[in-house]
Amino acid sequence: MTTRPALLLVTHDAAIRDQMRWVFTSDYELFEVSDRAAALSHVRRVMPPVIILDLRLPSTDVSATERLAYLQESLQLNPNAKVIVVLDHPDRATAMAAYESGAYDVLELPVQLDVLKVILQRAMYLYNLERENRAIREQAVATEFEGLVGNSEPMQNLYSMIRRVGPTDVPVLITGESGTGKELVARALHRLSVRKEAPFIAINCGAIPETLLESELFGYEKGSFTGATQQKKGRIESAQGGTLFLDEIGDVPLNLQVKLLRFLQDHEMHRLGGRENIKVDVRVVAATNVDLQAAINGGRFREDLFYRLSVLTIPIPCLRVRGSDIPLLGNMFLMKFASAHKKLLKGFTPQAMESLRTHNWPGNVRELENRVMRAVVMAEGKYISTANLALHDSSSVEPESPTLRVARDLRERELVQWALEKANGNVSKAAVELGISRPTLYQLLARYRLRLLKRTDELENQET
Repeated sequence: MTTRPALLLVTHDAAIRDQMRWVFTSDYELFEVSDRAAALSHVRRVMPPVIILDLRLPSTDVSATERLAYLQESLQLNPNAKVIVVLDHPDRATAMAAYESGAYDVLELPVQLDVLKVILQRAMYLYNLERENRAIREQAVATEFEGLVGNSEPMQNLYSMIRRVGPTDVPVLITGESGTGKELVARALHRLSVRKEAPFIAINCGAIPETLLESELFGYEKGSFTGATQQKKGRIESAQGGTLFLDEIGDVPLNLQVKLLRFLQDHEMHRLGGRENIKVDVRVVAATNVDLQAAINGGRFREDLFYRLSVLTIPIPCLRVRGSDIPLLGNMFLMKFASAHKKLLKGFTPQAMESLRTHNWPGNVRELENRVMRAVVMAEGKYISTANLALHDSSSVEPESPTLRVARDLRERELVQWALEKANGNVSKAAVELGISRPTLYQLLARYRLRLLKRTDELENQET
């Protein structure tokens, strides 16, 4: 058995109250008030998801500013509510002012009940969608572990391993595809170790030219080569007492692997051009996205160095096996980039979230982060759409060359869906954007089977 959602009706017109009561009491728990004070009291007490607000105010409340204050006060008390404003012959300026003040939709009297039913369904749909996005964001914060986000079983296994390995002091090899977060895992190991107050020094061995990598790792003495005008410590020495993270260890050339092996065995090193052996106490954590065993078989990596580095191995799961984590990560990145770009975004459309869930993510979390950042920049409405994400969905591509009519229909369908996403599901706004009437837009929705609306009771069943 489902609970009917609350619907607050604010009007002094008895005829409208009777009409609404007759139509909506079976689907909604209807609260009726006739004045401003009672309306605000109900908003505080009930926190209704949808409010129908008749702004034809009686008595002295006649100015446009006073009318909009009614709307603004309601949204201050319940900012997540969808407020449908009813006006008598509203002009464009008044309607736009209502939208700018936060109205979900503006209707003109007499209200067409069939249209209002659809608007209420869509308003409830968006309210539930935003609530779901907020819940996912809160879950992302709750499931964060040492900078890593995820509550899937593969991530829980990873967290368990990090907790066990972190406090030890043995060398660790982190394996995983590019973009899975190997440095985040290395930093988590460092923060859980007794060395957490000492430096964490990272170097990407694949990003530094072979001729410079040795001096970056071991440092050099003044005059050891042309351009060495002063002594410089290397990354190994800079990590004294802390953790040295060697990312992309598989890209280290063979001649340098010998020096690394000696350092790992003796915990001693000397700078380029130097003769003095320097004792260095560091924990070494290495990472790779290549198969080191295959590299050993191919003569590109030393087997003895492999065993020195991989006393413990931590594999990181790729994103495509972490399905339940994708919404968490997507919403976390959305909040991060929306704040950075000062955009008021409320979440993803259901179509956009489905695109995130079904994409293969060859670039893993890094690719997801970049896609969401792009989408935030490109977003024009309050929600990230599939167009903003620009993830190519092969299912939407015709297998054969389409005819002119098919191509036209495909483009028309895309435009209708784009307009609805841009208007946050507001049919009136989408119709204006497309330059067509609202009835025409409903016909197009039916023609292309764009079922963006769901019954309220179905939405509630999904939430429970």
